[in-house]
Amino acid sequence: MKIRVIIPFLIFISIVIILWRGLGLQPAKVPSPLIGKPAPSFQLPLLFDPQKITHDKDLKGHITLLNVWATWCTACAEEHDALLHISKNDSFVLYGLDYKDDPDKAKDWLQKNGNPYKLVAMDKAGLAAIDWGVYGTPETFVIDKSGVVRYKQIGPITSEVWSETFLPLLAELQNEPQNP
Repeated sequence: MKIRVIIPFLIFISIVIILWRGLGLQPAKVPSPLIGKPAPSFQLPLLFDPQKITHDKDLKGHITLLNVWATWCTACAEEHDALLHISKNDSFVLYGLDYKDDPDKAKDWLQKNGNPYKLVAMDKAGLAAIDWGVYGTPETFVIDKSGVVRYKQIGPITSEVWSETFLPLLAELQNEPQNP
């Protein structure tokens, strides 16, 4: 009789412990295996000029922020004003990666709401994003002058994230030499 009471109680306690530990996890802090490695290779058409192709080589020679976004992404729309503001900073280049989106909707959205990006690559099938380890939008990657991924932000860039994380990292990267 005691075993019939003790076993369900132990199972219940185990489930509570697992759920309690899960509450402490921070999915936005998932480390990227790309950190410290060269940016993944890609060749994608540009949103506003699909006849032109952008490559991973275009990320070299300057500090790049690569922002993965889509018109269907609510958090991307919330982040957009911050991107418009930070795009005025000339210490980096802001590129967009339009993820699994309708190109016409994306063009209309940027024309209506402002375009913070120097260029926007189209990843209609989401295949390039797989190589980048993207599993949601928005995500932003910081790539150094040598084309090495240095940071991945999961979720929108807020003023707090910008000032506490991005600005110190950008200042550090400005002082680093470019490796071939």
